[in-house]
Amino acid sequence: MESYVLDWLNLLLRWTHVITAIAWIGSSFYFVFLDSSLTPPEDEDLKKQGVSGELWAVHGGGFYHPVKFAVKPPQLPKHLHWFYWESYTTWLTGFALFTVSYLWSAGTYLIDKSKMDWAPWQAITVAILFLVAFWVLYDLICRLFGQRKNGDAIVGALVLVLVCVGSWLACHWFAGRAAFLLMGAMLATTMSANVAHWIIPGQRKVVAAIKAGEPVDPIHGKRGKQRSVHNTYFTLPVLFAMLSGHYSFTYTHPQNWLVLIGMMFAGASIRQFFVMRHGFKLGRNGNPLPYALVGIAVIGVMMVWLAPKPEPASVASSPIAIDAGNTGAGGQIGYATLQPILAQRCYMCHGPQVQMKNVRLDSADNVKLHAQNMYQQVVVTKIMPMNNTTGISEAERMIFKQWFETGAKTD
Repeated sequence: MESYVLDWLNLLLRWTHVITAIAWIGSSFYFVFLDSSLTPPEDEDLKKQGVSGELWAVHGGGFYHPVKFAVKPPQLPKHLHWFYWESYTTWLTGFALFTVSYLWSAGTYLIDKSKMDWAPWQAITVAILFLVAFWVLYDLICRLFGQRKNGDAIVGALVLVLVCVGSWLACHWFAGRAAFLLMGAMLATTMSANVAHWIIPGQRKVVAAIKAGEPVDPIHGKRGKQRSVHNTYFTLPVLFAMLSGHYSFTYTHPQNWLVLIGMMFAGASIRQFFVMRHGFKLGRNGNPLPYALVGIAVIGVMMVWLAPKPEPASVASSPIAIDAGNTGAGGQIGYATLQPILAQRCYMCHGPQVQMKNVRLDSADNVKLHAQNMYQQVVVTKIMPMNNTTGISEAERMIFKQWFETGAKTD
């Protein structure tokens, strides 16, 4: 019953998380596009009001004319929309999902004992510290160097180093899939913290100054814009880290930390292309195409590097002896040979006591029902047993392979 309840929580939290993330990322992408596409106003009345840029757009059967006041409008409108709950809700549902999916069963999903043999509470503590430490260090870098000459380049270089160090540590301390997700959560936490601690507080100070009739300090707008731009570069790396859990060839690679760094770098480079292309059309930026080509090239290198190598088809070295009476013509593997492997490697999570993901494998009928998924996850992707907690060998995986490819017989 616990597994069933967790599955429902996982589903509902994931659903809500994706919906709010779409809203947050969509609004973020739109405002980055808007800022890059604004042109100086032509109307004299707009110039007198202090408008610094305008855009004409058509969408959904209507025409839109957004304008930007760089420092402040002549007067505040009665209804002013704030963009922050999209960010906060995305983070809250994401952390709740991380708790349900990984922290709740840290011994299974977070810990890989071949890397770090620590207690669940230790792994949970370090995972949470990852989220906090990156934000603190990133924020310190921005405070120290963000307002200097060439500050953006310095901050970008130091944050890249920070991401590389974080990726190496996460992939050497945690299970591969958890490490990738943790890096995504780390960047996403920083994105939401930028909104909560810099962007929104700065905007509130500007609004308070306007209401009080005081001069508006433009530094709040500059800082908010800087953090907002950082967030847009984090977006594609975060999305890759979150989606990578469905593709085991990324996080199971022996040098998975390099895979993670390479793919996140590719995402940031491609995002730079989209940020610059709007200004390029207006003659403001250099050609952004090289950034896209660099990102695509990195992905191409990854595809070649991660290509699977041929594996031997022999099962002779299996530690579980194959009974000749349970093999048929053509080397068929019978259920009687497979069952001891299931009992030793799979029943812990899919047996009479526990049925993770509502999958039970302690009967021939259930094994037949789940044969395709077993083959996919044990042989093809090798993500089961989770983090290989039960120590399945390559020879035993080959027995699974031969059993499935010769008919998956259970009678």
